[in-house]
Amino acid sequence: MILFHGTNATIETIDLSQSRVGKDFGIGFYLTPDRQVARRQAERKLEQFGEGQARVYQFFLNDDALQEVHTLHFEGYTLDWARFVLNNRKNRTRNQAHDYDIVIGPIADDVVGYQIRRVEEGIISEEQFLEEIKFHTITTQFLFATQKAIDLLQMI
Repeated sequence: MILFHGTNATIETIDLSQSRVGKDFGIGFYLTPDRQVARRQAERKLEQFGEGQARVYQFFLNDDALQEVHTLHFEGYTLDWARFVLNNRKNRTRNQAHDYDIVIGPIADDVVGYQIRRVEEGIISEEQFLEEIKFHTITTQFLFATQKAIDLLQMI
C-alpha cells in the first residue's frame, strides 16, 4: 500500500525523537492513505510554523508486513478508539502509553483538546466525547511508533 506524510520539513530519514507528544495515537510517525489529507496537513504545518515548504512524501508498506509487528487497528469511531485517543492525548511525556508498533484508525477532529477538558471536568460523558471528536468524514491515519515499524517503510 502507498501511504503519505505531509510536512513543512525535509525528510531524509525518519527520526522518532522529532515526534511530538499528545497526539491521537501517541508519539511517532503519522501517515495516511489519503494524499489530500497529507497535503492539507503539510499546508497546516507550513502555516503553523511559518517556515519550510509544504511537502507530501510517499511511502510503500507491504501489507504482509503488518503481520510482523504488534498492530492495533480500529475499524471506525468506537468507544474503545475514543478512550485510546483520550489516553494518548492526555499523555504529555515521551513514554508511550501503549506497546503497539503500529496503530491504525480514524483521525480525530482538531477540537480534541477542548473535548478532553470537558470529559475531565465531568461536563460530558465518554460517549458524548466520542461523538464530539469524530471527523466529518472517516479519514484513516497510521502511527508508526517504533523503529521496528519504521523499518517496514520504503520512501518512494
